[in-house]
Amino acid sequence: MPVGVDPVKFMKPLSENENGEEGVRIRLEHGTTTLAFKFQHGVMVAVDSRATSGSYVSSQTYDKVIEINPFLLGTMSGSAADCCKAIYIFYNCFRIYKLRNKERISVSAASKLLANMVVNYRGMGLSMGTMICGWDKKGPGLYYVDDNGLRISGNMFSTGSGNAYAYGVIDSGYRFDLTVPEAYDLAQRAILHATHRDAYSGGTVNMYHMKETGWIKVSRVDVGNLYHQYSSEKK
Repeated sequence: MPVGVDPVKFMKPLSENENGEEGVRIRLEHGTTTLAFKFQHGVMVAVDSRATSGSYVSSQTYDKVIEINPFLLGTMSGSAADCCKAIYIFYNCFRIYKLRNKERISVSAASKLLANMVVNYRGMGLSMGTMICGWDKKGPGLYYVDDNGLRISGNMFSTGSGNAYAYGVIDSGYRFDLTVPEAYDLAQRAILHATHRDAYSGGTVNMYHMKETGWIKVSRVDVGNLYHQYSSEKK
């Protein structure tokens, strides 16, 4: 909420329908860009850090990657509250699973638990699109789960309002046999171009690399600095 703004006036345009009738469900616009893809050295995860409340930029430093455990990451797009609540509830489920079974939960099982929970709230206004990334006995895993309970396994996903721009960059340079520096550069460029074209994405580019030994945080770089860096390379 902007400082010094009347909350009632700020929320009124978001709680009216097209006919001006009040009392309807709040309609907040959501924006972000997150991506993840598999390659020969693991799973690459990259996100922006801008959080918006409608057209108001509420934060430029929001962390959209949830570090569930040393071998499991979750990304957030949609409503930050819905994503955080869902994943943090399942953080406790993962801990209980490990205590009961004496081993950490697999990526597949983790994503299935999340999908089973959110499907019970289908049609109730949840806004969530998350990617569960990790490494288990089967190797690297990547799943997409949304607020309808849809669960998909794949080699590449991008979510949020800037995903079309991110997909354009990834599709132009993705291949499974990427080297580590190539994967870092591709993920960084994809998020940068999305933040440049999508008004609801911005802040910094945060990158993680999921390896057999666990995830590492690669970098956190301001998109303004990256834009000038890549612009100078063209000259």
